[in-house]
Amino acid sequence: MTKRLLAELIGSFWLVLGGCGSAVLSASFPGLGIGFLGVSLAFGLTVITMVYAVGTISGGHFNPAVTLGAWAAGRFPFRDILPYILVQVLGAILAGGALYLIVTGKSGGLDIISSGFASNGYGEHSPGGYNLQAAFFTEILMTTLFLLIILGATDGRAFVGFAPLAIGLALTLIHLITIPVTNTSVNPARSTGVAIYQGGWALQQLWLFWLAPLIGGLLGGILYRTLLADSPRMN
Repeated sequence: MTKRLLAELIGSFWLVLGGCGSAVLSASFPGLGIGFLGVSLAFGLTVITMVYAVGTISGGHFNPAVTLGAWAAGRFPFRDILPYILVQVLGAILAGGALYLIVTGKSGGLDIISSGFASNGYGEHSPGGYNLQAAFFTEILMTTLFLLIILGATDGRAFVGFAPLAIGLALTLIHLITIPVTNTSVNPARSTGVAIYQGGWALQQLWLFWLAPLIGGLLGGILYRTLLADSPRMN
């Protein structure tokens, strides 16, 4: 169990450092910024690389919504849900701290943090000005579909070895669709990892980026188990 939890911590750390780091450090770099496409690819690449690296150890969740969805699908034991979620959040917070140290190593770094620090938001803190209802629906819908893809790609009937690619590309696509709406969460750990350093509005709105993805994770797991799975199994 210790190795599994360490793998989840490292994977969650890499996801936040790579994805949010790209958003904070590279997205708007003068003349060379990677923009929405680059950030979307960065999040997808973090998942692809870490699922290949440690997925055989822990399952490569790196996301409380995925852990909850895997349980709902009958693929994950209930007793391991809380330990997985705790280390996922810890890894995300450690990554947020590492990114904080990097960002504050330049003049004006604190302004970057106060302006958002890749935090998720709705209303005036949505990149495109989308309201709470739109943000809530978007996060539930995208997390549900993300779980369906994850569970399908890791099904025993799926093509062997391609799951990390399918999952990473799905996360890339989700970001391409939803960055303008919520700055894309579908992962409560990712949202928490940067929100605690931004503080203020990011913490006030964090509840949505826990509740909606967890609902979506449960829906995705239940839908797959009841409609698509052949024979659900406990690992």
